[in-house]
Amino acid sequence: MSLPLGFLIILGISHFLPAARSLSSDVVYTSEFFSQIPQQLSFYNWYGNARLFQFRVPPDTALLRWLLQASRDKTQCEDAEITVHFRHGAPPVINPLGTAFSPATRVPYSFNMTLTFTKSLNNNTFLNITNPQPGDWYIVAHLPKDPEKIQIQGFTSSCKYFFQPDLFVLREVDIPILQADTPMQKTLSQSGNSASFKMFIPEYTQELRLQLQNCTSDNARGPCPLVIRVGSVSELPSVQRTMDCNENPQCALLLHSPPWGKWLNVLVEISQGINSSVSFEIVHKTSACKPGKVVSRRSLFTLIEQELLKAAKNGSQADTNETQSLAVGSGSCLNKFPLVREDMDVVSVRFQSVKSPYVPVSAEMPSIMLLNLDSEMDNGGMLIVSLQLNKTTMGNSSGTVVACLSADSPVLSLNTSQNCSTAFSQGYALLMNSTVSDISLNIPFPVMANWYLSMQLLCPMNDSECQSLSPRVLFGSALSPCEDNCGPNGHCRLLRRNGYLYAACSCTAGWAGWSCTDSSEALSYQQQLIATLLLTLSNFMFLPTIIVAVYKFYFVEAAVYAYNMFFSTFYHACDQPGEVVMCIMDYDTLQYCDFFGSVVSIWVTILCMARLKKTLKYVLFMLGTLLIALSMQLDRRGIWNMMGPCLFALVILVIAWTYRGVRRRHCYPPSWKRWLFYLVPGISLALIALAIYVFAQTNANYFYTHSLWHIMVAGSVAFLLPPREKNKKMWDFKQLLGCRYKICHDDREELFVVT
Repeated sequence: MSLPLGFLIILGISHFLPAARSLSSDVVYTSEFFSQIPQQLSFYNWYGNARLFQFRVPPDTALLRWLLQASRDKTQCEDAEITVHFRHGAPPVINPLGTAFSPATRVPYSFNMTLTFTKSLNNNTFLNITNPQPGDWYIVAHLPKDPEKIQIQGFTSSCKYFFQPDLFVLREVDIPILQADTPMQKTLSQSGNSASFKMFIPEYTQELRLQLQNCTSDNARGPCPLVIRVGSVSELPSVQRTMDCNENPQCALLLHSPPWGKWLNVLVEISQGINSSVSFEIVHKTSACKPGKVVSRRSLFTLIEQELLKAAKNGSQADTNETQSLAVGSGSCLNKFPLVREDMDVVSVRFQSVKSPYVPVSAEMPSIMLLNLDSEMDNGGMLIVSLQLNKTTMGNSSGTVVACLSADSPVLSLNTSQNCSTAFSQGYALLMNSTVSDISLNIPFPVMANWYLSMQLLCPMNDSECQSLSPRVLFGSALSPCEDNCGPNGHCRLLRRNGYLYAACSCTAGWAGWSCTDSSEALSYQQQLIATLLLTLSNFMFLPTIIVAVYKFYFVEAAVYAYNMFFSTFYHACDQPGEVVMCIMDYDTLQYCDFFGSVVSIWVTILCMARLKKTLKYVLFMLGTLLIALSMQLDRRGIWNMMGPCLFALVILVIAWTYRGVRRRHCYPPSWKRWLFYLVPGISLALIALAIYVFAQTNANYFYTHSLWHIMVAGSVAFLLPPREKNKKMWDFKQLLGCRYKICHDDREELFVVT
């Protein structure tokens, strides 16, 4: 149960006060509150069992507080742990089952926390984040691993767990904006011991230098008693860049490859233990790395138009060996190759080079390509990048082509640092040489940003021949809902949370993993074949039951058993998760007919045991069948859809047998042999089958327990069918054809069993 909204606001504000005391007192703040409806949690088996929440944190947020509310419907429930994952920019990539990812997959980082219940119905937990990254934040919550016990709806009681996150935001108003090469004066005191600034990072910024100068303190002497924090918190622990001016006399911070086209937050605060006022000037400088002017604007438009016309004319017959030019203007420090973004479907994008899929790489400067994934629908799939080095263009050189994929800004110093990291994030490095020429990279749920692929040739020292090379790399990239559509052992499911769409793999036949590539517990083809044969061939145990019914002249009952056997066989042949599958019609139709036939078989069997008069029996047959068909359409998995007709038929059976027993003043059926050799074995088999169906079935042993259920139910029906009527002769075809003139029988006498 969620708490009242007004109480939550008061509770959030009261918890804000201790955290807000560390903020500056001379700054104006505004507060905002965001909430979402609670969702019922599920035990985890695949990503679709997790519950996703999306919040948008506004810019200039100084402090946010998550209120995580977990609840359960009754205290008798087990103290299950609720795991909550957090990530900025994209849904968290989680792996509660500890399965293996595909070799080319890199797992993005997300942080999490665990909520537990201590003999209570609710658990309210708070999480504070100072100076958070603005934009979309995603929360995923789930219960532990699925126990794989098959729950019978309406028969077994299960606990319900709910989760609801709420967000309190404290925003700072009128943050000063720093202009490049323009110092800004500021004074900090005990009442206002921190100051916030923000600055815009233009595109093509290579380095950012931030410095505090003219730092003076009214009481303290020596180094400047200030601490600088640059950047926002997007994960825990924080990836902010921090510098203590006590340890750095220059009080300068140098950032390589800061995020392009974004606002960068700067927080300056007085060091702990300093009780004096401090005055300082803050200034920043940027150095640009532009691709240079290769051609004029008119020439560029003409070139693009020619290439588009050429691609439309040649189609797939275009020369894929053609290479883009490496001509650059003076003063350039990178080669930028434009890509065409082609939106294909939901969470499906393809990137293609404007001129040729082959991208030239040099040792002098990096080659840059922009992958635009800044749409809200671009972070719910799998980003796939494939690179293939043309070995012939490398010759006999021992050089290495280094590629780096990073978000927000490219890596521009591969030839010196050989480190695939930007100012605030770690990129994904790829290496290609004469030995390893083909490589790929898969990133599930990439953050919503501009992604950059940097490539550069690294040569050994004093290798002039390598320096002059220009190897070609075949480039391919796409955003797909799932990797390889989850392969042959899974299904790619498109999930939705409000208006947000994302995709995940649902694995089959024991396969596991994010892309269904973990075969540690997978069923082999032989195991799948055995499981299918068990579930299908076990239905042939109804053949003896059908023969017994026909032998005893119960033709309607025999037809129902044949119907049940047929559809149960082909339903289980279609219901298999792996390769051994055969569907003769729609899966939903087969499932409906199987469930419907099972319940009707039980209905007619119990009514047949009641030994009612023909007219009444067949009226009840038809009426019950129609009502069962209706109930199966409403909810075919409810246990009372099966138990209801069974209990009603048992009531009729008890009334009929009691009436005969009282009328005859003798136990009915009167023969002890009937009880000992037929009724007791039949009832025992039925009870054992019911116990297996309700209590013993799990996902792991389903093939065996459900096959045993088929066998026992069919055997119990064969035992429970009453003997044929006393006035029926064995295979008297005149009786089968009905009355003909003088060949008539008086059926008005009471039917009873004599054994």
